[in-house]
Amino acid sequence: MDTTSVEPDTRPVVQVAYVASLELMKVSSLLPSNKNRSALVHTLARSLGLFSRNFSSMRTIALVPPQSAGFAELNTYHTKDYLDFVLDPRNVKSGDDGTKTELGLEDDCPPFEGMADYVRLVGGASLTAVKALQQPRCELAICWDGGRHHAQKSQAAGFCYVADCTLALMALRRLTEQGPQAGPARKMRTMYLDLDLHFSDGVSHAFHQTTTGSPHLLTFSIHHAAPGFFPASALASLPTADSDPFTLSLPLQPGASNRTFARAWQSVERVHAAFNPDYVVVQCGVDGLAGDPCAVFNWSLGPEEGSLGWCVGRVVNEWRGKKLLLGGGGYDSPNAARAWAYLTSVALGNPLSPDLSIPDHDHFPLYAPSFVLDVPAGNMQDQNSDEYLETVKQTFDGVATVIAERMTK
Repeated sequence: MDTTSVEPDTRPVVQVAYVASLELMKVSSLLPSNKNRSALVHTLARSLGLFSRNFSSMRTIALVPPQSAGFAELNTYHTKDYLDFVLDPRNVKSGDDGTKTELGLEDDCPPFEGMADYVRLVGGASLTAVKALQQPRCELAICWDGGRHHAQKSQAAGFCYVADCTLALMALRRLTEQGPQAGPARKMRTMYLDLDLHFSDGVSHAFHQTTTGSPHLLTFSIHHAAPGFFPASALASLPTADSDPFTLSLPLQPGASNRTFARAWQSVERVHAAFNPDYVVVQCGVDGLAGDPCAVFNWSLGPEEGSLGWCVGRVVNEWRGKKLLLGGGGYDSPNAARAWAYLTSVALGNPLSPDLSIPDHDHFPLYAPSFVLDVPAGNMQDQNSDEYLETVKQTFDGVATVIAERMTK
């Protein structure tokens, strides 16, 4: 045993909980829409040294194994009929076809071997991240296998079999904080920010308000919306004077680039300042990055102003409160692994260089032809005009004013 004297580490410890396990990686890699993506994500993060205690002098990472969600935890949102079916492994091959159709288990969400374990573990992983955030030292949690924002209360949808985002938000919504001088407890405010290419219909519909109270949860989705583009929803449009100011959407046109996101981010900042949340949950879908098979946006990874990394960096480094980063869409698996490794380094306060070479590891050949970390923008034309972005700004200036007024009532 090495008995060499070591100076005690007197740095203030801010902990980042990284929710992962071999079991979670294996079942997530079975997801039909993202075969083996989870394995790429976590092995690249490890090969880049992100799990080392010495990676960052600002924040230390803690690997947290997920706790599998029980029926009662999943049933806080999902219906009993849905859970009875998806949690029974026999229904993968022998389940009634009519029931499968009713529950959305067809087309883009076919039943698959391991589905029951997947629902329990992915749902449990995001809930584990919420529990980690309740520890005093933990300021940030990461669950890249979560972020399934299309799943509905009683249906699978859009490659999503479990509404882990909604379950996590419901858990956060139940949290309270003791008032000053042992006064009455105060409900915590939570902001959900969705950066996926697709509208967060499952989450937005779950929390959409029709009352005029002052909710303690706000959802904000930045996405593409167009006729025929999934998912179709009346909530996917820009806010109006009559819409719920706590269920927000910012649709962008094809080719959205760093420039467009930098302009749009001004509205995000206005809304955040007006709502002033205690917790922020960011769904970091990466299907808007250039090179994704969806081929709609022309977003880059970072670190330029307006890039994905820049946006997430603003949240984790400049906004107050605790944060939860979730995964989501992303159908070029090596690029998804690149993106979430880079965002992990941003969350740890030590951003990796986009020009960094991919280390040699099991999946190294998949990172051809560049073999570097960056996901650069392409040549797609940005169709978001200055006039449209000015309309966005004016719309959200009005929304932020309404939110600020509502929060003082």
